[in-house]
Amino acid sequence: MPKGWILNQANMRWGLTKKTRVGPVSELIRKCSPKSAKEWESYYFKNVYPKQHLEELGRRLYIKITEVCQAEIESVEEEDCINFIVNLVINRTYDGYQSEIQTIYGQLQEALGVKVEPAPDEWDRGYNVDFFIKVNGRYIGLQIKPAGYAYIPQIVNELEFQKRTHKKFTEKYGGKVFYIISVKEGKKKIIYNPEIIEELKEEIKRLQQN
Repeated sequence: MPKGWILNQANMRWGLTKKTRVGPVSELIRKCSPKSAKEWESYYFKNVYPKQHLEELGRRLYIKITEVCQAEIESVEEEDCINFIVNLVINRTYDGYQSEIQTIYGQLQEALGVKVEPAPDEWDRGYNVDFFIKVNGRYIGLQIKPAGYAYIPQIVNELEFQKRTHKKFTEKYGGKVFYIISVKEGKKKIIYNPEIIEELKEEIKRLQQN
């Protein structure tokens, strides 16, 4: 609904329903444990803010939309729209591509010199494989895990099951499945077990020769 979209976007922009303006509503409603919206309404207006407070925020939203947004819309020219589309398709797509290269699978592609592709959903569900490398009509599976995953109890319980699914993958597609351990270094993710690169190169070589 266009009107709802406008209201939502303007509200998010100016933060009129942030915690600082309307209270920690998620916490408050749990504290209230209301059986109906009416009960919650009564609790809120009595214990948090009166209805007049919300009405005033609504009036402020109206001013923002009819005055500020209206003035901004009227200032938009055809050239602005053209530049926006060109920038989105060219510059932002390129920036996104560069960011992608900095991800774990992007680093793998660069280190191995082969294409690393996202696994289809059925491989994720059936074989616990996140990405794959195709070599001579066969496939190597990759599963990315966060550093420290082996020490998380529920993950430990899943490891044997995953090993069985990885074995099925190898039996069907010819290549082994490798764990790639990911860790954050600042804002960037890096491969925590870089020795896996040589193991992958050996597996690629094996499949190329057979």
